[in-house]
Amino acid sequence: MKKALIGLLLYPLFMLGCTTADAPVKQQESSQPEAEAYFTNPIADGADPWVYKKDGVYYFCSSGNGGIQVSKSEKLTELGEKVLVWETPDTGWNKSNVWAPELHHFNGKWYIYYAAAKKPGGPFLHQRSGVLESVADDPFGPYVDKGMLYTGDSIQYAASAPKWAIDLTPLPLNGQLYAIWSGWKSDADTDKTKQHLYMATMSNPWTISSNRVLISSPEEPWETGGPLDLNEGPQVLKHQGKVFIIYSTRESWLKEYRLGQLTLSDTLLNPMEAAHWVKSGPVFEGTDEVLGVGHCSFTTSPDNTEHWILYHSKKSEEPGWDRNIRAQEFTWTADGFPDFGTPVPAGVPLPVPSGQEE
Repeated sequence: MKKALIGLLLYPLFMLGCTTADAPVKQQESSQPEAEAYFTNPIADGADPWVYKKDGVYYFCSSGNGGIQVSKSEKLTELGEKVLVWETPDTGWNKSNVWAPELHHFNGKWYIYYAAAKKPGGPFLHQRSGVLESVADDPFGPYVDKGMLYTGDSIQYAASAPKWAIDLTPLPLNGQLYAIWSGWKSDADTDKTKQHLYMATMSNPWTISSNRVLISSPEEPWETGGPLDLNEGPQVLKHQGKVFIIYSTRESWLKEYRLGQLTLSDTLLNPMEAAHWVKSGPVFEGTDEVLGVGHCSFTTSPDNTEHWILYHSKKSEEPGWDRNIRAQEFTWTADGFPDFGTPVPAGVPLPVPSGQEE
């Protein structure tokens, strides 16, 4: 915020140089610094923002237009043109309700993790998690459907079915790949069911190789109190020997939606043991002007000197999922924890990410 306030005091610049009618006068170069470029939130309509930075380019991934879309941009604050990279099939477990896709890169291939269902609309009883793999090293595909991921408790039995699961994200740590997601303890006949965070090991980017382990439930006062308590949208941050899972809690359709944090204080600890994760929060929550902040992703500025969070917020206090996407710089405390600050209201000029050219 200090950076933004200084920029506002300096802006705009004065016009430099002059001419006369009698004789042209050589213009002098300005001794004033160049004006800092600004942007304002929100940067787009939509929800569940996902960004992946590779080779100086930002790739954004979202659901819509009958499938999953990817766009690219050299500017973090401008999402670029969306390209449909995968269409839902006419039949099958993943023909409907595509939610919160994430784009990742492993071993020269691109992978998209997403949730979908076999039936359209609600009640949302059939959400499961799946993954797509690119044929070549191209985020725009084509992609091969690698199928549904196992998110249950009995992987040793061939007939065991995955449980309800959304918002799956991978965690590479110490040579092992893990999956983290939001799920139900048991499949239910109502979508008014509490959501918890689970973790399992992966043998490769498209195969879960263990039973799930419960690592977080909505139990703290700041996670509970509404019509339905949720833990969802887990995202990974790593910094100074620590691993963080930043997740969304409370109800996604209400203004009380917010972010909580799980901390693995030592990367040598086994992340599959719930006791090794320390919960704290809320670490980012709405204000009277910015409502229902949640479901984030993280990246760095073009020159890698700044850390940024993308998140969505509600457009009104009315219950529902009409949301927009925002970007904001965050910092780190002296002891290595993320400090997300306070969401900046819409329309307030913020300096563009460092190194971003206009």
